[in-house]
Amino acid sequence: MNRRLFFLTGLAFSFLFSLAVSTAGVAEQNGGHQKAWKTIEELSEAEKSRLDFRVDTPRDTTIPYLPAEAYPFQPPYTAEEMGYRAMEFPHIARWSHAMADVFGAITSTGFLDEGITLAYSHYIPDEYGVPGQLSMAPGDAYFRMVFFYTYPPENQGLQDLWILRRTDKEETTKLDNFIYSPNLRRVRRQPQPRRDARFPNNVQTFDDVVGRDAWEFSWRLLGTDVLHETIRFPNTRPTVTLATPDGSFNEVPSDQIKMLGDTYPHYTEDGGVACYVVEATRKEDWLPHYRMSRLIYWFDQHSFYPLRIEQYDNDNQLRMIEVRNAYLANPALEERGYAGLFTVYYDLALDLMSYSAHDAHWVKEWPQEDRETMFEPDFMRRSWLKYPLKSQSLVYSPEKFFLRPLLYPEKFPQDRSVTISAELAQRYRLQEEAGYLVFDISSPLIEVKAQQ
Repeated sequence: MNRRLFFLTGLAFSFLFSLAVSTAGVAEQNGGHQKAWKTIEELSEAEKSRLDFRVDTPRDTTIPYLPAEAYPFQPPYTAEEMGYRAMEFPHIARWSHAMADVFGAITSTGFLDEGITLAYSHYIPDEYGVPGQLSMAPGDAYFRMVFFYTYPPENQGLQDLWILRRTDKEETTKLDNFIYSPNLRRVRRQPQPRRDARFPNNVQTFDDVVGRDAWEFSWRLLGTDVLHETIRFPNTRPTVTLATPDGSFNEVPSDQIKMLGDTYPHYTEDGGVACYVVEATRKEDWLPHYRMSRLIYWFDQHSFYPLRIEQYDNDNQLRMIEVRNAYLANPALEERGYAGLFTVYYDLALDLMSYSAHDAHWVKEWPQEDRETMFEPDFMRRSWLKYPLKSQSLVYSPEKFFLRPLLYPEKFPQDRSVTISAELAQRYRLQEEAGYLVFDISSPLIEVKAQQ
């Protein structure tokens, strides 16, 4: 038997992460830091004082699926209340704004596909965030978004209009979707996508982009943790270029981009972010036939921003990891004003990665004229790029793409059972040794192992 085939076959049953992913052990998987995660039983009394471990809590008298305590809640927090607070932070910020949305995906063989849209978002309620959404009646629109494609050149002028609606068990339509093609010169209404279906050639789903509603899940606290990194830049990309709305560009060292920006006041002494680790299990009566059975979130302990999200399929296998970094993009909203800067999505089964960079973020109150024209299907026919924004945040080459997220094999083993194939383990190992993505896995490491 071929030595390479023998080695792969012998290990294909699966690798435990602590052995397969990193030759340097658990400390490397935790960014060089020692054990930082704690189960509920390991928490101190001071840590427990901020937490309410109840699963069944009083309900709102008007909307029974909401907690009785008024939003945004006060400590001690239940896991469910954390889930509601985290609704403030979907992929697209919940306030009116404009930005350049740079995105791309890369396969395990190194095929890279990228694009740029200019995204204009109009948050309809008088109050931003979750309070604004909850103020709307089920079925009412609360968010309008226009996406104007500017790159690659063949997509120039394509447009999408998304109209998000408040949902409940009776009003289940979450999206009105319109597209405009400059070739056809027509606006077409599209059917609502499956909320758990991936976008074409990408990892993320519709729900990953627009956010999930906390009342569709059951919530449970697993413990606490300290994250020291989320987005990982390769050593081949020492700087990134970020834009401001006025058109200026800044070269920023990659290793100086912090998880929650420069102004976040709660970093630990070694630069980490203290997190609550929370499990959300889908409710079958709210999400029948949903392809994800549960999610595990790492929420920072102050704003409840989700820095890491793991999705498990209906066989309880880890299918996708989402990691983020963010910054205080809307200081007027204080701790609710964080917005994503970079996001990486990773599908373990496909070894496929997607990314999104939200560049040139511009908090903008739209004039009444813009509200009545720009965010309507008829306006798309004009092909009028009224507020152009520029970005130079494309990756440009496969070798400069983001690294696969860390897997953290040792954390919460009672609640996280994840295995990977031998081939993926080899890709991880070569990536960690090189400091950038490696697409050819025919490495001498395999031959040496096979001869032992």
